[in-house]
Amino acid sequence: MRFVHHQAPATALAVAGLLVLSNAAAGGDPAANPIGPACAYYAHEVPTSAGSMADTAQQPLAVAVSHNTQLSTLSAAISGKLNPAVNLVDTLNGGQFTVFAPVDNAFSRLPRDTVDALRTDAARLTNLLTYHVVPGQLSPDNINGAHKTLQGSDLSITGPPDHIWVNDALVLCGGIRSANATIYLIDTVLTPPPTGDRVS
Repeated sequence: MRFVHHQAPATALAVAGLLVLSNAAAGGDPAANPIGPACAYYAHEVPTSAGSMADTAQQPLAVAVSHNTQLSTLSAAISGKLNPAVNLVDTLNGGQFTVFAPVDNAFSRLPRDTVDALRTDAARLTNLLTYHVVPGQLSPDNINGAHKTLQGSDLSITGPPDHIWVNDALVLCGGIRSANATIYLIDTVLTPPPTGDRVS
């Protein structure tokens, strides 16, 4: 199954049934109204179970990611399961962040040699992962523009709240709140620019 750029209905249908997130949340929490072309297709049957919107809002970032069945590869990557030398759990649970989280389907499209390199090259994996994280929490209403990542380079974010692009990745559903972060599920693994191209 592949996500196809510029075909929002196809993208939404591809995601339908995969991400177990509920749009139900108590007290008007911002997490109750995520944005993106796939949000309307999320399941509503499990508003309080692990991986639901209500559960995500109560968990620190790394725990919330681990509870989402479509972020299993990202969870493995940040927790030392992909590469034992890279464990970002304490970092990601210990601050306020915006995270652009590639779904499993995005990771599955990476070339095999790239994945093999990430399993053994701690610096490369850390560089990749931290390029998906921006300090502070950005809501869909104030996300457009260039934002410096933990990796040190900028991301370019464009588009209206219901159709946001992060570099060349489409936000499938975003503005999802965890206890310490705002999460945007994206359809493509972002490629960090070479270290020498960082904007200071």
